[in-house]
Amino acid sequence: MTALARWCLRRRLLVVLLWGALLAGVGTAAGLTGSAYSNDYAVPGTEAGRAQELISEGFPGRVGDSDTVVWRTGGDGGAVHDRVRDPEVRERMTRALDDIGTLPGVRAVSSPYGGGDGRTDQAERISRDGRTAYATVTFDAPVEDLDEGEVRAVVETAQRAGGDVPGLDVELGGAGIALTQEKGGHLSEAVGVAVATVVLLLAFGSLAAMLLPLITALVSVGTATLGIGLLSQAMTVADFAPMLGTLIGLGVGIDYALFIVTRHRQGLKEGLPVAEAAHRAVGSAGRAVVFAGVTVCIALLGMLVLRLSFLNGVAIAASLTVVLAVLASVTLLPALLGVIGMRALSRRERQWLAREGPDLPPELRAEATPVGMAARWSAFVSRHPRLLGGFAAAAMVLLAVPVTGLQLGTSDQGNDPAKATTRQAYDMLADGFGPGANGPLTLVGEIDGAAAKLAFQELPDRLRGVEGVARVSGGELNGSGTTGVITVVPDSAPQAERTSRLVERLRTDVLPPATESSGLQVRVGGLTAAYDDFAAVILGKLPLFVGVVVALGCALLLIAFRSIGIPLKAALMNVLAVAAASGVVVAVFQWGWGSGLLGLGGPGPIEPFLPVIMVSVLFGLSMDYQVFLVSRMYEEWRLTGDNRRAVRVGLAETGRVINSAAVIMIAVFGAFVLSGDRIIAMFGIGLAAAVALDAFVLRTLLVPALMHLLGGANWWLPRWLDRGLPRISIEPEPVPGPVPESLPGPLPAAVPERVVVGAVGTVPAARAETLMGLSEKAPTVAPHGYRHDQD
Repeated sequence: MTALARWCLRRRLLVVLLWGALLAGVGTAAGLTGSAYSNDYAVPGTEAGRAQELISEGFPGRVGDSDTVVWRTGGDGGAVHDRVRDPEVRERMTRALDDIGTLPGVRAVSSPYGGGDGRTDQAERISRDGRTAYATVTFDAPVEDLDEGEVRAVVETAQRAGGDVPGLDVELGGAGIALTQEKGGHLSEAVGVAVATVVLLLAFGSLAAMLLPLITALVSVGTATLGIGLLSQAMTVADFAPMLGTLIGLGVGIDYALFIVTRHRQGLKEGLPVAEAAHRAVGSAGRAVVFAGVTVCIALLGMLVLRLSFLNGVAIAASLTVVLAVLASVTLLPALLGVIGMRALSRRERQWLAREGPDLPPELRAEATPVGMAARWSAFVSRHPRLLGGFAAAAMVLLAVPVTGLQLGTSDQGNDPAKATTRQAYDMLADGFGPGANGPLTLVGEIDGAAAKLAFQELPDRLRGVEGVARVSGGELNGSGTTGVITVVPDSAPQAERTSRLVERLRTDVLPPATESSGLQVRVGGLTAAYDDFAAVILGKLPLFVGVVVALGCALLLIAFRSIGIPLKAALMNVLAVAAASGVVVAVFQWGWGSGLLGLGGPGPIEPFLPVIMVSVLFGLSMDYQVFLVSRMYEEWRLTGDNRRAVRVGLAETGRVINSAAVIMIAVFGAFVLSGDRIIAMFGIGLAAAVALDAFVLRTLLVPALMHLLGGANWWLPRWLDRGLPRISIEPEPVPGPVPESLPGPLPAAVPERVVVGAVGTVPAARAETLMGLSEKAPTVAPHGYRHDQD
């Protein structure tokens, strides 16, 4: 790492130009090829997936995306028209639907209106009270291939129809229509970066130093985002992957650079030249950054064990972002440190350094203990480990309680913000036709022979008497008579547990006896069925996934810290962080606590893949803080062999930078609530809560408390295992300070035997205690953050 830092410093202009060329090159390629993101989260091999395949094969005309235009009359209480069959309403909506049918990209429009006298109307598309009706708009392409401009033209044409008719409300719903919904754009990223800027400026007091983490993070995230677009041309990448990559990349990119810049500034305060301070920063903090980045990537790539195509793309895309963030931190950042020179320190710090010199000689720097809030807190934890550790554990368990009520499913447009046209169309359909109209079940039959055909034709009558069924239509046969479709409308909403029970009842109790003697094969598909199948697959593979991620993370920590206790505690802390953060997500999104105030729509189930991605990301990010905290403790342990001092010094020296990094991550993640995307908002709140709990409860309370209680057992490793493990050093080996050839004379009897020898000569223990910040006297505190005696 030091050799890499030297090369980047000597050729800093070349390094900056290479990164600029990489960004420009990837951007040009992405602009020429475009992107091909997918919002198809189907899981191959499930019953609902097979049902969709049969429909695609038997009814090719249904391949395109289908959306709905919903209109309602009498909505304002004083409406002139109170029925959808009123002549003016009928004429206006018929004309609008005809216009929609001529628009580019539209294959067909199914209107509820038939003949002019109304006797040939499609009654199932007009509510019983006559106030609500809907039409189906079928596009030429599936939703992932739709042109947003063509969809927007449909929305504008439909909504114009209700503009001049009093009491007529026209709204649109469906997956294609959702493409036109306003998102937060880049507001979330801008807010996160703005907060990070303020935190960095307060932490460094230097404009130049503040800009470095922002520049490296933005360059790496920009390159990664464009690269993910190119990646989507080669493999399936979910449409939320770029936003998720940006969320992770900004957080880790700024934090990694923050750790290196902080160590570089410490070197400058010790009187080191700029180049030497940068070499040491990259050689020490840079190693921890690389190690932390590897752990994040391992956790993210753990998603590959699930063998779900769209999650494979998410894993690789997010890992690409982390890899580029690490590379920028250990190459671009040292080059920029060489460019700004001493301006990495604030003007006040540079003036102090010029006037007073280094705060402590480098030989005493390893023995110095920082002062301030972090040091006082570290001492407080060391005095009350049982009380504080118990409080922290109880708080984490309490926050994890909502996870016991976790309901996995996919939120639909009933969870959209109340003012969205998709949400209003959803509510109109639910009010006019019942809650199940927004998510009908599709029963698809494979018909082979006369007996199977007869059984299929009799099936609708059997289904009408099933508990939980509101309406049944069909069955419709394709041209060859080999595939049939029956539509079942539940009497409950798509997200309701009652609807999931209906799916299970149809599959296990209703369809087998009705089809077993005829050879008819019927598969249950539709919105709720697909969501339930997806959740079942995820839950089935989740234990394997978590086991792989935990095992790999523990193996890395075992090799790095030569200890069994450190990896085990890290695994426990990570599980607590994931459970507590998931509890917060359940409370906000499933129970609806505060979701309305945040503009996140109504309560609903948690996305099935959210636990997987949260486990991946949180295990990686938690390892970051574990590495940065414990590596400093480990360094002190190797120097002194004193566990109590190692824990106190490690927490005191890393507390401030970890807290600053955590505030930045919380701001970046929390700002993604403004994205307008429910899935990304879930990630944002979940990750922000996890980082807050990890940094301010686990790493500053529970971890040091446990390490104080365990004492030297923290660092225990069987000899046979120590001999067999490869050796990887996160921090460089400590180098002892030089010892003078001779002491200046015999020590007086009154002077304690313990002395510190360094560049300043032989220092009595009392003086050494003052220099090292261990004396109870109140010395002057320099702006460097270390005790500095005025003598």
